Amino acid sequence: MKRNGQLPDGVAAGGIPAVPYRPSPGRPPGLEILDLPGLAAQGRERDLPLSASARPAFHLIVAVRDGQLECSVDFTSYSLGAGDWLWVWPGQVLRFPDGPGDGDATVLVFPTGFPTAATDVLIRDGEHVACRLIRTDPPRRAALSRILDSLTEEYGCLGDLKLEAHIEALRDLLSVILIRLVHLAGPRHGTRSDSREPFERFRQAVEEGFRDTHRVEDYAVRLGYSARTLTRATRAALGCGAKRYIDDRVMLEAKRLLIHTSLPPAAIGESIGFTHPTAFSAFFRQHTGMTPTGFRSLT
Repeated sequence: MKRNGQLPDGVAAGGIPAVPYRPSPGRPPGLEILDLPGLAAQGRERDLPLSASARPAFHLIVAVRDGQLECSVDFTSYSLGAGDWLWVWPGQVLRFPDGPGDGDATVLVFPTGFPTAATDVLIRDGEHVACRLIRTDPPRRAALSRILDSLTEEYGCLGDLKLEAHIEALRDLLSVILIRLVHLAGPRHGTRSDSREPFERFRQAVEEGFRDTHRVEDYAVRLGYSARTLTRATRAALGCGAKRYIDDRVMLEAKRLLIHTSLPPAAIGESIGFTHPTAFSAFFRQHTGMTPTGFRSLT
């Protein structure tokens, strides 16, 4: 980070390096299966070691087979052991403070849109979860391990089937893993069919526009719904209102930037839609009980 707050080349606005999905040469797009040294090698190719904070634009699932692995997602540190699964969603800030360490893990990397549409509906609630760490009992751990072994074996059989069939087999096996992980993570708020589309459109609009506006009414006009419809749809999906959803998304980004960058609080506030530093400070204090500077000093 440059001292004047400008961002170095290759760093996303906001100061956290963004990592786009990029399939390895010779592999079809859609799914990458790596070990920890392979993940570290890909990071070195991008001049981004695993020990650095980064924001992947894809799903990343780590299945630890043996040993220990230290990592952090957004603001939480995790110590993963054999049988643990960690599911990191696109846009979350990921860091392995000790690099690959001495753990043995399989890493699944795939972009949004690779799972089937039906699977995407089933896992969609996970997008609003801070992080998914799944610890299983021995029977379920063994079942997941068998499915992962089948997926890994199929991944290594490129050329045995027509390319379209190979990709479809990978997609189906991955879907079984994702559905099982969602089930093991526990029940979430379900979205009624009549409110799913308004909420999904609202969710996407907030993701694209929370830096520009924090008003439910602006999203309602943009999407062609009433503010009341968006509030009902959001409450059906997550149990909170539309305004709370927007504020939570703004707060999440503010905390990410305070923890993972050296940008001054005034610049962070401006980057997420606050015209004046005092407005950002008041918003942050209202939601956390402390100033942005005070929050940063705790990390």
